[in-house]
Amino acid sequence: MLRVGSKAACMACRNLVSTNMGVRFRVPLQKLHPLSRAIHHRYSGNTNPQRPPHRTAARYFTSMSRLPMRPPKPPPGSGGQNYQQQRNFWVARLAARLLKLRYILLGSAVGGGYTAKKTYEEWKDMLPDFSEYNWVIPDFVWELSEQIDLDKLAKALPEMEEIAKLLPDLDKIGENFTFIKSLLSPDTPGNPSLKATDSSAAAAHDGSDKQYRKGLLGELVLIQQQIQRHEEEVRRAAAASSARPPEPAPSPPPNPSPYQQNRKSSDKERLDQLQEELLRTQLKYQRMLERLEKENKELRKVVLQKDDKGIHQRKVKKSLIDLYSEVLDILSDYDANYNTQDHLPRVVVVGDQSAGKTSVLEMIAQARIFPRGSGEMMTRSPVKVTLSEGPHHVAMFKDSGREFDLTKEEDLAALRHEIELRMRKSVKEGQTVSSETISLSVKGPGIQRMVLVDLPGVISTVTTGMASDTKETIFSISKAYMQNPNAIILCIQDGSVDAERSIVTDLVSQMDPQGKRTIFVLTKVDLAEKNLASPSRIQQIVEGKLFPMKALGYFAVVTGKGSTGESIDSIKDYEEDFFQNSRLLRDGMLKAHQVTTKNLSLAVSDCFWKMVRESVEQQADVFKASRFNLETEWKNNYPRLRELDRNELFEKAKNEILDEVISLSQVTPQHWEAILQKKLWERVSTHVIENIYLPAAQTMDSGTFNTTVDIKLKQWTDKQLPNKALEVAWETLQEEFARFMAEYKGKDQDDIFDKLKEAVKDESIKRHKWNERAMDSLRVIQHNALEDRSITDKPQWDAAIQFMEETLQSRLKDTESVIKDMVGPDWKQRWLNWRNRTPDQHIRNETKNELDRLLKLHDDHTAYLANDEVTTVRKNLEGRGVEVDPVLIKDTWHQLYRRHFLQKALSHCSLCKRGFYYYQRHFVDSELECNDVVLFWRIQRMLVITANTLRQQLTNTEVRRLEKNVKEVLDDFGEDMEKKTQLITGRRVQLAEDLKKVREIQEKLEAFIEALHKEK
Repeated sequence: MLRVGSKAACMACRNLVSTNMGVRFRVPLQKLHPLSRAIHHRYSGNTNPQRPPHRTAARYFTSMSRLPMRPPKPPPGSGGQNYQQQRNFWVARLAARLLKLRYILLGSAVGGGYTAKKTYEEWKDMLPDFSEYNWVIPDFVWELSEQIDLDKLAKALPEMEEIAKLLPDLDKIGENFTFIKSLLSPDTPGNPSLKATDSSAAAAHDGSDKQYRKGLLGELVLIQQQIQRHEEEVRRAAAASSARPPEPAPSPPPNPSPYQQNRKSSDKERLDQLQEELLRTQLKYQRMLERLEKENKELRKVVLQKDDKGIHQRKVKKSLIDLYSEVLDILSDYDANYNTQDHLPRVVVVGDQSAGKTSVLEMIAQARIFPRGSGEMMTRSPVKVTLSEGPHHVAMFKDSGREFDLTKEEDLAALRHEIELRMRKSVKEGQTVSSETISLSVKGPGIQRMVLVDLPGVISTVTTGMASDTKETIFSISKAYMQNPNAIILCIQDGSVDAERSIVTDLVSQMDPQGKRTIFVLTKVDLAEKNLASPSRIQQIVEGKLFPMKALGYFAVVTGKGSTGESIDSIKDYEEDFFQNSRLLRDGMLKAHQVTTKNLSLAVSDCFWKMVRESVEQQADVFKASRFNLETEWKNNYPRLRELDRNELFEKAKNEILDEVISLSQVTPQHWEAILQKKLWERVSTHVIENIYLPAAQTMDSGTFNTTVDIKLKQWTDKQLPNKALEVAWETLQEEFARFMAEYKGKDQDDIFDKLKEAVKDESIKRHKWNERAMDSLRVIQHNALEDRSITDKPQWDAAIQFMEETLQSRLKDTESVIKDMVGPDWKQRWLNWRNRTPDQHIRNETKNELDRLLKLHDDHTAYLANDEVTTVRKNLEGRGVEVDPVLIKDTWHQLYRRHFLQKALSHCSLCKRGFYYYQRHFVDSELECNDVVLFWRIQRMLVITANTLRQQLTNTEVRRLEKNVKEVLDDFGEDMEKKTQLITGRRVQLAEDLKKVREIQEKLEAFIEALHKEK
């Protein structure tokens, strides 16, 4: 580098400086920095044109290589040489300063590094020598460190990220615990806000279902708490009424005081009210429990069908007898609904009352499963028992998931109680027996597979407490089951009574005269052997020689000693001991295969399955042909409609009705207020005009007018107005609800729902009750609105005048119509329409003309005619030959004066259009009085405020309560099959029901036949 005063330049720039400036040393151009050489060769004159400038070196070695290196254009007028010299001088200064800054930074970095290294060495020298303390560490540690390669061990360990993956996700576990806690806590208000981790539709459905489930469980808990609270109140009220001691008195008063009577009656009414409320709450709780149990069963079915790959139908292998029992269950419902009888085999157990039918069935089922009674009727409806073999001895109803363990006495007692409850529930009011079938399945080791139907016992006499048609009903039920040509009749005869007293044998011989499907069973043989003098009589019975009936086989059994506490095993032992020691078997009167219930069950089972194999395929063909006929009829009559049965149609109608109720909540506030205001004025306008305005208008001055108006408005508000307003609101809600229900839906309209919608609407309105506190608050609001007389601006004044004009014109039009009917047609109508007046109309017309002259003479006449004026009018009419009654004169005057007053009021209303200025000055120094305009403004304002208040009550409370009532009505109708059958009717519904049932029966039968062939 070279220094030239305060400026630096390279050797190539010497021409730019003066010669008298000192130079310390000379440096050849080759030894300059490349940047200096680049500047020199770029801006100096190029003496050697063959040598290109070192542009690449400058762009490589400096940070300014990205800047544009084009020379700027010289200014105009200059030769370019002076500008080139100034440019070279400025660039040289910039380059020199940048180079100087670069070396300063580099020197600072080198000096700082040397200083840091020196400091580190000083600190290292200050540390003590720890090698002298190696004796503290045991020798085996040093040996272990030499044998173990710590670097290799560290490399073998997994990374921290891999270890973190193995740890549990604590956040997810916390969310799961929070969700479970929110589900299990019944006192949490509202639904928990759950963060959905999956945005798919299935996850959203699961989340909504969980929230619905939590809400339903919370509602159940609340209802249960209400029941407990009501029960406690009922007990407390009953205890208080019973524990109140009588007041001691020497002589009781002849009559109790009115206070005591009112107190007793109020306590009794409160107790009755609490009991009714408790009963309603319990019924609601029971319905919700049944609904929850039904939904729980469906959810369990869905859960059982789930796996890792999704949801699919799992085929559970069922036993042959279970498949057959399902077919019979469906056929039982089908036959009951359509009054038909299928021909599939089943074992029908018939017999006289207390003949031992139930005991024989229990011996076959190997469990005491039926309710028992001494001499009274216990079997009140048919009980279908499906017997099958299984590892555990259990029983289960068709429509319940509970299993009763028949090896436990408490489960047996619960099963008997449940059967008795179902029987009593199936019996309608005023009846003794029912044809509704109770379906029960029993499984256990060693039980023979078959389906038995236990029927009510045949009786000969109707006793006290029975319905008068009990005997005929039992006969009809028994005949309906025995008419089946493939049914096996198990005829039970009591061996302890005389055979001549038997009723069932004649009935069986009528149904099966050839005995091709009858098995005769003689019960209580042990008692018969003791009581009968001639044992050969038993032999005659079991050989079929005593009764006129025939049978496939005859059996003799013993079903116990008559004690209800005997077990099945003890009865079996007793039966075997009896026949082993009985001379009936020993003397050859009975054969070994004809005794014991075990042999009986084997014989009945063999006969049952033989009948099934012979007839089931024929029955399947019958249902196949029936299905074809039904499908053809549907295609011809309803080609574009889906085959929806009654339940599916009800669900569709339910969704439509709920949508319509939701639409009711979307009605705009303006629409509600307009309808309410219009209807309310239609309801109260007559009272306002006739009882408030017209009487007040007859007064002489404004003070009396205002006083009369205030008094009448106060009386009206206290007694009538709130009731009228609530009636209008309730009618408006009904009309809007009916309008949405009857609104035409276009091509989606289905007339089959009209009857159901009408019933739901009527029942919902019947259950709806308006909020009792609404009337009191409405009375206060209306009273405050009518007390206000301050009209604030001209638009309100004009609106009141317009309201008054419309009202008066409407009344004037009605009055003129009444007068026109009184006097008859005028001369135009008489000439053009050839109509004449009646004599009464002629009299009224003459009276009207006379009264009109009176009004023209006295324009400010009062509202009533004086007696002398009536006499004058009458005499004037008599002078013209018209006989008239004074009452007719007064009636005609009332209408004429009414028209006259309304015309004057309308003209006065026109004058008051410019009276707002005088109103603001309280009509001081003015002959114009417009107090009637103020009255109509108060009425109009009251209508607006009342409509707004009623609209708020409707939208905030009553619409939601009505929606709740609609949902409850739909739920009740959905659980009542008779109601659905009554409301959803028609050939289309019947045909869809038939198709569904027949298809289901055919599919079940085909599955059973396939399984039956595989078993062969």
